[in-house]
Amino acid sequence: MKRNIIAIIPASGIGSRMQSQLPKQYLKIQNKTILEHTLSLFIDDPRITQIIVAVSETDAYYSSLSILKHPKIQIVFGGETRAHSVLNGLANLTEQDWALVHDAARPCLKRSDLDKLLQITDPNGAILATPAIDTIKRSTDGCQIAHTEDRTTLWHALTPQFFPAIPLRNAIQQGLAKHLAITDEASAMEFAGFHPKLAPARSDNIKVTRPEDLALAEFYLIQGTQND
Repeated sequence: MKRNIIAIIPASGIGSRMQSQLPKQYLKIQNKTILEHTLSLFIDDPRITQIIVAVSETDAYYSSLSILKHPKIQIVFGGETRAHSVLNGLANLTEQDWALVHDAARPCLKRSDLDKLLQITDPNGAILATPAIDTIKRSTDGCQIAHTEDRTTLWHALTPQFFPAIPLRNAIQQGLAKHLAITDEASAMEFAGFHPKLAPARSDNIKVTRPEDLALAEFYLIQGTQND
């Protein structure tokens, strides 16, 4: 059965750590919002048939963003958490659909990493990730070291994360019903007994979370333009 790939972009967060009046997805880099940078790669990719963007019901900005009127894009309202927002995006997907979930605030994704991920057909799904390169400490109470972790088996989870839509929807629903900590789509699939693949990715696929990340994202975007 031919796969139908649908991107889901949860974009209903307020980005409190950015210390900005605007939600971080609407902050601008090179005269374009972070959300516009993020969406452009998916809009241009013919393998992706639809893009579902989950925004907050109280979002006063999305209606003025022309890119969200693109025929490939559908708007849904997000939920209480990221997991709820992704679940709303998955609501009408079918057995032939695969969901490609990507953070709205990751504008630096490169096509080479997207290509690598979309080649994976394993029903366990897969995520982009980078091996941990720093020494990782585990704390006892948040401010004292308990021990040093073995970093050789540790990875930083990135997005996109790519899964068959129905198993992902079921996994998130089950996880939420059990009040599990679903911090990304892979964690929901793990709780449901799946073992997603790790696709090694570029380290410049950063998530804009703090004010200093804006300058770094701009640097990576400029570099990407120059290398095209």
